[in-house]
Amino acid sequence: MYPERLIEHFQNPRNVGELAPPAVTVEVSNPACGDILRLAVRLESGVAAEVRYKVRGCTASIAAGSALTEWIAGKTPDQIAVFVPGVVDEAVGGLPAESKHAAALCADGVKALLKRLALP
Repeated sequence: MYPERLIEHFQNPRNVGELAPPAVTVEVSNPACGDILRLAVRLESGVAAEVRYKVRGCTASIAAGSALTEWIAGKTPDQIAVFVPGVVDEAVGGLPAESKHAAALCADGVKALLKRLALP
């Protein structure tokens, strides 16, 4: 049912955990399915030096969060701002139609993160 890369991210998630301040942490949820994504980024010299996540949700959301952290690492906020849900979809090898909400949850997390990063 799930692509091999999605299963790999689910079984061996990357960058799981939290970061202490001064890292920026956001939490978003999908009210339709109940999945929750907590995303934390520590910038160093204007670049995402560390990225961590936690997900309470389905297999696809856990895998998507893992793929998202890999994508964010090493990017500037301006580079992160070009994120679209298809980035995660492609990174996990394609989300089934019923799991597209996982990519949308990641997009919501990125939007919330960018708002927080924009604060002085």
